[in-house]
Amino acid sequence: METSDQATSVENPCQACGACCSYSSNWPRFTVEDDAALDSIPEKFVNEKLSGMRCDGERCSALSGKVGVATSCTIYAARPEVCRTCMPGDVECAMARRKHGLPVLV
Repeated sequence: METSDQATSVENPCQACGACCSYSSNWPRFTVEDDAALDSIPEKFVNEKLSGMRCDGERCSALSGKVGVATSCTIYAARPEVCRTCMPGDVECAMARRKHGLPVLV
């Protein structure tokens, strides 16, 4: 029988990963967000240049949990467009997972 943790990771592998959210202090950057979308992101999570998310080291400050185990985005509904377009198993996902020593999704 599957545990709820196993079910979550199968249904949404991002919740058992978080590698893309802890890849670089220069990511995620704002790209095509309009003013309303940017205003919905709490100020404490925006970097000093207002160009992207504030990071603690290479980790997005909005990321909660332990990378590779269980993570979540504390501002999921208001996350930047670049976060919305990163998909499980895409090139960016694979690159981030490799950096963290996690298996690449297929």
